[in-house]
Amino acid sequence: GLILFLLVWEYLPPALDVPRFIIPTFTQCLEELVRMWRQEDLAEHIWSTAIWTLIGFVIGSMLGAVMGYLLGMSSFWERVLSPYILALQIAPKVAFAPLFIMWFGYNATPKLLVTVLIVFFPVLVNVLQAMRTVDRDLVSLARAYGYGRWGVFFKIEMPSTLPNLMAGLRSAATLAVIGVTVGELVGGNTGLGFLIAFGGGQANAAMVFNAIILLTVIGILLYSALVRAETRVLHYLPRADH
Repeated sequence: GLILFLLVWEYLPPALDVPRFIIPTFTQCLEELVRMWRQEDLAEHIWSTAIWTLIGFVIGSMLGAVMGYLLGMSSFWERVLSPYILALQIAPKVAFAPLFIMWFGYNATPKLLVTVLIVFFPVLVNVLQAMRTVDRDLVSLARAYGYGRWGVFFKIEMPSTLPNLMAGLRSAATLAVIGVTVGELVGGNTGLGFLIAFGGGQANAAMVFNAIILLTVIGILLYSALVRAETRVLHYLPRADH
């Protein structure tokens, strides 16, 4: 299937007289990739996008998990803060990028903040939902054996919510790449998102194609790492045989 796709990509656009600035062929993209590596500091752009994706993912995930657990442990604060969290969740996070640029300038801070915002909510929602569905009988049993609030959390609630937490992290991993890319598109001067904007302004579709593919690779690598981590963390759960 992949070979067939590459053959169609290589030979169909020229056969239909599609110009290079609309759909470049596969070999033209490879040629442009080599040029970008030599002349456009491609390695530096890849590194910038990858490292800020990882940093934004880690910070956003930690904040989302901590907030989800704290709200799950206090029904009062959940009722108080839920309307505000819902409003912020509904608001389009990418629309904050120009505002962050106005506040912090053309540097890495805006794309980091957009990434943190985008990553925060999937983790928060998954953890909070899992905390709501923890087996109350197990909690009552733990309290009957003398466990305090934090003992119940570490022995019952946290292990019960790990599958939902890992699911939220997997969703957040794909969104982290989007957050960094938006920040780089709107006001970045480095990164693959910047190359997309630069290539679009130069009518260099091959550069845009290459940047999109590299962004996809970064997202796949982060997602795959989380899948491997999930397999190790949740090794105690039974898996269906296929």
